[in-house]
Amino acid sequence: MSIPKQPRQLMINIMYLVLTALLALNVSAEIFNAFKMVNHGLEESNKALDKSNVDIPQQIVDGSKKKKELEKYGNIAKEPGMISKEFSEYVEKIWMDLVDKAGNKNGTVDDGDYIVSHGVKKLKGIKNKDVTTRILVNGGVGKQIKDKILETKAKYLNLIDAEDRATFANELTMGIDDESWKTSTKKSWEEYTFRQMPLGAIQPIFTKFINDGKSSENAVLNYLLSKVGTDKTVVLDKFTVVSAPAKSYVIKGEKFETEVFMSASASAASNTGIRISVNGANLPVDQNGVAKWSATAGEVGLKKYNAVVSMTNPVTGETQTFKKDFEYEVGERSCSVSATKMNVFYIGVDNPVSISAAGVPSAQLKVDASGAGISLTPQGGGNFICKVTQQGECSITLSGGGLTNTSFKFRAKRIPTPVPALSDKKGGTMPNGTFKAQQGIIPTLEGFDFDAKCQIMGFRCVRVAPRQDPEIKLNDAGGRFGGDVNALIQKAKPGDRYIFEDIKARCPGDQAGRDLNDMTFLIK
Repeated sequence: MSIPKQPRQLMINIMYLVLTALLALNVSAEIFNAFKMVNHGLEESNKALDKSNVDIPQQIVDGSKKKKELEKYGNIAKEPGMISKEFSEYVEKIWMDLVDKAGNKNGTVDDGDYIVSHGVKKLKGIKNKDVTTRILVNGGVGKQIKDKILETKAKYLNLIDAEDRATFANELTMGIDDESWKTSTKKSWEEYTFRQMPLGAIQPIFTKFINDGKSSENAVLNYLLSKVGTDKTVVLDKFTVVSAPAKSYVIKGEKFETEVFMSASASAASNTGIRISVNGANLPVDQNGVAKWSATAGEVGLKKYNAVVSMTNPVTGETQTFKKDFEYEVGERSCSVSATKMNVFYIGVDNPVSISAAGVPSAQLKVDASGAGISLTPQGGGNFICKVTQQGECSITLSGGGLTNTSFKFRAKRIPTPVPALSDKKGGTMPNGTFKAQQGIIPTLEGFDFDAKCQIMGFRCVRVAPRQDPEIKLNDAGGRFGGDVNALIQKAKPGDRYIFEDIKARCPGDQAGRDLNDMTFLIK
């Protein structure tokens, strides 16, 4: 028998030779236990791949909405999962038939196809070679499996852009070693792979077929994600008019002033192509896309104004007009409470709060707080630091100086769950050298304005190399890569896939760790 070129086929041949030798020594139980361990490792890898693949299609769909030319990727986002599911079910069906044919032969897999020995449940036909040879080799099912593998790989490749297909084909673990058997005494791939293989040895081979399908699904999904996720153009697809008044409740005789602008980032909402008017009067627009409108507060009561914004979408070139009505109230005496940074209070951090009462001397203003373990510490000039210790509702009540008790309700919430990243990447492809240079997982609080830092408590790293069994290492002492995980990282080669899962982090105010999203990287 010649030495095959493919590592997977080499592993299978070595396992077969060892099995034959051990059978001759009458210690077959040990080799079947080895096959069982290999199969268990592959099943765990399949679960990890399923968990990694579940959220990616929706990310592709969301990313494809940014530009018209990206829609084609969103339209096929679910197809890799459908292909993988169909292939897995096909292999499982053949496996169930083999178990039954080697067991009680009643047409279905049930307890009669297993035996219990020393408290351990085992396949009844675990050593049966006749069934596997008769069905997979002589019966032609092995040839059908080969054709199905090639057909499934072709389906995956059809989802890849034509110019990338040839290169991407080498990244798929799914395939057939159609060379090694030609240098042996076997007449075909199926005879080389299945003849005289006991049922217990066939099981990890079938599980590996399923693993190849799921790993290829993951590769295709990450390819599609990279197509919609690498575009850096800011696309404004949802708009609303915003009025930001200096005060929404003013004293009679004072001037009401507000800023009217589009709800977009500053870089996108420039003054180019933006026209703003309030109550029919055109307003000058500054370089940040902001216009100011003011009106003198006359009679006491509710006042309304209408804002109109016309804007040319920087991506599509289409001009759209948006309208919205706003209101403010004029009174003799009023007060307001507003969170300086957010409209909620966060547990575990200092929440700056500005408190003012128009027409009430500051020395006479009384401030009380209740609910959610809230406490207020004055900082001077009407500024306070608010701290909360529980989730729920809380309130700040103002009184004094002729002002009746007026309460303002707020919500107390936990700090948002951080997003894990390697450097600034949360998944996708990464060059080999860049990946090996990473020091650990960083928890980032995206869009969170407070000075708060979360800590990674631990995670699990899975390396899935082409045609090799997955390697799993635990890192339970923080986000920095420990010895075992760092050694696994340094083994990275192009085509390898690394999955970081079961990531836990703790943020200020937390009593227990939080589960973070998984990350998957393809090494290139």
